Amino acid sequence: MSRKTENTAFICAHCGAAVLPLTNGSYRNHCPQCLHSLHVDDVPGDRASQCFGLMKPVGVVQHSKKGWQIVHRCQACGVRKFNRAAPDDMDAIIAKMKQGEL
Repeated sequence: MSRKTENTAFICAHCGAAVLPLTNGSYRNHCPQCLHSLHVDDVPGDRASQCFGLMKPVGVVQHSKKGWQIVHRCQACGVRKFNRAAPDDMDAIIAKMKQGEL
C-alpha cells in the first residue's frame, strides 16, 4: 500500500469529526480532535488487522528519533500501539493531559 493511498480523509469513528489528510509528507492515522484511531494494521501501513476496534489514546511518550508519540490501546483486543503525533495534535494532547486522560 502506498503512502498516497494511506493519506486519505476519513470520519472519526469516535467523535465524528471530518479528518483531513496531512500535507507535510506524512500520513494521519488518528483524529486530531479526540486522538482516537482504529485498529486496522498489524504492522504499520499493512491494513491487515481483522480487529477494527477503536484505539483509545492512553498516554504520550517522547521518542529520541520519532518525537512525540501517542500510545493507543485497542478497546476490542487490548493491543497497544505507538503512533507519531502530528503537528496539529498538540492542542488535543495538552487538553487530555490537563484532564488526566493521558
